[in-house]
Amino acid sequence: MGSRLIRRCRDTFLVAVVAAVTAAVTGVPARPGTASAAEPAFDPAPARAALERLLPARAAQFTLVAVEETGSGDSFSVSGGAGAIQVRGTSPATLLTGVGWYLERVAGVDIGWPGDSVGRLPETLPAVPGTITRSATVTHRYALNDTDEGYSGAYRDFASYRRDIDLMALHGVNEVFVPTGAEYPYYRALQGFGYDAEELRAWIPGPAHQAWWLLQNMSGFGGPVSERLIEARAALGARIAGHLRSLGMTPVLPGFFGTVPPGFADRNPGAVTVPQGKWVGFARPDWLDPTGPVFGELAASYYRVQRHRFGDTALFKMDLLHEGGTPGPVDVARAAEAVQEALDTAHPGATWVMLGWQNNPSAALLSGVDRSRVLIVDGLSDRYEGLDRETQWGGTPYAFGSIANFGGHTSLGANTGVWVDRFRTWLTRSDSALSGIAYLPEGTGGNPAAFDLFTELAWEPDPVDHRAWFAAYAARRYGGADPHAAAAWEQLRLGPYSGTSGTWSEPQDSLFAARPSLTATRAARWSPTAMRYEAVAVERALSELLQVAPELRSSDAYRFDVVDVARQALTNRGRALLPRIKTAYDAMDLEGFRALVREWTAEEELLGRLVASDRRFLVGPWLADARSWGADAAESDRLEYDARSILTTWADRGPSESGLHDYANREWAGLVQDVYAPRWAAYFTSLDTALVRGTAPVAIDWFAREDAWARGHQAYPTAPVGDPVALAGEVGAALALTSTAAHP
Repeated sequence: MGSRLIRRCRDTFLVAVVAAVTAAVTGVPARPGTASAAEPAFDPAPARAALERLLPARAAQFTLVAVEETGSGDSFSVSGGAGAIQVRGTSPATLLTGVGWYLERVAGVDIGWPGDSVGRLPETLPAVPGTITRSATVTHRYALNDTDEGYSGAYRDFASYRRDIDLMALHGVNEVFVPTGAEYPYYRALQGFGYDAEELRAWIPGPAHQAWWLLQNMSGFGGPVSERLIEARAALGARIAGHLRSLGMTPVLPGFFGTVPPGFADRNPGAVTVPQGKWVGFARPDWLDPTGPVFGELAASYYRVQRHRFGDTALFKMDLLHEGGTPGPVDVARAAEAVQEALDTAHPGATWVMLGWQNNPSAALLSGVDRSRVLIVDGLSDRYEGLDRETQWGGTPYAFGSIANFGGHTSLGANTGVWVDRFRTWLTRSDSALSGIAYLPEGTGGNPAAFDLFTELAWEPDPVDHRAWFAAYAARRYGGADPHAAAAWEQLRLGPYSGTSGTWSEPQDSLFAARPSLTATRAARWSPTAMRYEAVAVERALSELLQVAPELRSSDAYRFDVVDVARQALTNRGRALLPRIKTAYDAMDLEGFRALVREWTAEEELLGRLVASDRRFLVGPWLADARSWGADAAESDRLEYDARSILTTWADRGPSESGLHDYANREWAGLVQDVYAPRWAAYFTSLDTALVRGTAPVAIDWFAREDAWARGHQAYPTAPVGDPVALAGEVGAALALTSTAAHP
C-alpha cells in the first residue's frame, strides 16, 4: 500500500507542477474548477489501479498525468526515456488508452480481448522516440450490444467485468452499456402500481435471457428469479457503473419506454396498453401508451429507483417497437416525444441512445424527438451497400457500428475491409452526422484483431491502411516480429478479415454445431449459408502459425490464436465434407458413406480435444458461474438451466423450433462432445440403417435431445487439458492428410 500511495502522490504532484509551469509560461492562471496547483483536472488513481492490474510488474515505470480536456475532446500524449514513460491524458480511461498505444507502438506487445503477450516485455520498458500524440476523431466510443450479457456470460463476477472495462479503456472506449441489474428498477417501481413481489419475480426472466425482456421481446423464461438474486445483480450493476465513472467513462443505462406486465391497465385506471403480439414464438410484454396519463408516473418511479441504486448518467438506451413491435392506435411521434420528456424530467439534458437495426429508428419516431439529444448506434454500417444515414435519419447524430458476431459464435472474421474504407468516407462527408463508433458484437471475448482495429478507427487522423495494419498487428501480437506470424496474419487478412458487405456482417458459423441434415448450410437460422472467404486462407494461416519461433509460442495470445485458427480450419473442412457424405448417401454407396462418416467423426473428436486445451473454449466455467449464484440447490439448478438453454435450445419447444435453437452455437469443449457430436452420430446411424434396410431414415426429436442436455447437471472441467500447440499441429497434419486423400 505504501508504494501505491507514493505513486499516486507522485502523479498528483506532477499534475500540479505541470499546471503551475503552464501558468507561469503563458501568464494565464488556471480557471476556477480546472487543473491548478491545488486541484488536478481529475484524480488519476483509478487509471493507476487499472494499470497495476494489467501490468503489475511494469506499472511503476509509468507516470500518469491528468490534463484538462479542451474543446477538441479526449486526447493523450506519450513520451519519456527507458523505464520512465510519461502518459498525459484527459481522463483516467484516456490515460489507459495512451498506455495501450505505447504498448502496441513502442513496446511491441499486445493486450487483446482475449490474449496478451505482455510476458515478452523487457525488464526496463523502452524509451519513446519523440512524443506520440493522439486525439479522438469522434466524441462517442460506444461498446456492447444489448445482448452482450446474455451471450458473453450473465453470471460473471465483478473482477471479470472490471477486466473487460479496463481492456475497453485501454482501447479508447468511453461509453459502455450496463444492463446488469436492470430488473431492479422494474421490480421496485411496479410494486407501486398494483403488482406484488412474487408475480413480478415470475415475470422477470433469468439473467441470461433478460436482454430480450429489456427489448420487449419476451418475459418470464428462465425464472422465477429470487429477491436475493435481484438484489445481488443490482449490487453488481452498481459496482460496474461505479467503476466506469471512476475511469471517466459513461455507463449507459436502460431507460423506460413502457414495458409492463400483463393486466397493467386493469390495475391502473386511465392506463392504455397495446398488445405486442409474438416474437419468435414468445408472447411479448404489453406496451404502456407513453401519451397516456400513467406513463409519466411509472417512468418517474422507475428513474427514481434506478438513480438511487445505480447513480446518475447522461446516456440511456431504449428501443421502441423493436423487431416487429406494433404501435397499435398510438401515434409514434407523440409516443417518442413523451418517452424523451419523461427521460428529460428525470435526467435533464440526457441523451437517448437507440439501436440502428432493421427499420428502426423510424422517421416517425425521430420526428417526435429532439434529435440533438439522440445518439443512434448503427448496427448495420458495414452490412449493406448504399446506406445514407444522414438522409435516412435526418441528420440525427449516429455512431458507425458493426455487429460482427451473432449469438457469441466462435467464428473467426469480420468486415474489417469495409470498416477502414467506409468509416473515413462517412466521417468526412460535408453533411456528416457521424459522431462516434459503436462496437456491437452480440457476444464479446473473441476476434481480438477485430476489436483492436475497430476501436483504433476513433483515434487515427488518417485512413487506416488495411494491409499495413495487419502486418503491424502480427508484429506485436506475440511480442516479437516473426516472418511466419506475418504470413499467417496476411492470410487471415485476405480470408476471414476481408469480408465485404452486401448481406452479412459476420462470418459463417459451424456445420458441426448444426442440427443434422445432409443439406445443412448453417447452424443458426439467421447465419450466412455459405463460406464468406476461401477456406484455404485459414489452412495456410495455421501452417504458418505452427512455424512461429519457439520463443514466441509461450505467449497467451499465441496459444489462444493457434487454437482459434486450428478450430476454424477444421470447422471449414466440415463444409467440404458434408456434401461428399450426401453424394455417397444419395448414391447408396454404403462403404463410401461409412468411410466419410468416420472422417467426419474423427474431425469432431479432434475438435473436442483441441478446444478443451484453452480455457476460453470451455463450457465448464460458464455453467459453474451460473450455479455459483444460487442460494440453494434448487436455485442453482434454475440458473444452470438458464445458462445451458441459451446455448442450445434457447427456450422451450415452441420458440426453439420457431428458429431460436442453436442461435448461440459455439465450438466449446462440452458442447462439442455432449451436444453436437452425439446429434450427428445419431443422425448418421439412422442414415446407415436406412441404407442397409432400404427404408427411409427414422425421424429424430432433436429438441427432446437438446432439452435433456439443457436440463442436465453434469459438471464440466473448468481448467484446460492438453497442449494447445501440439493439438493445433495435429489438426494441421490431419488437414494435410485429408487434402492429399481428396486430391491424390
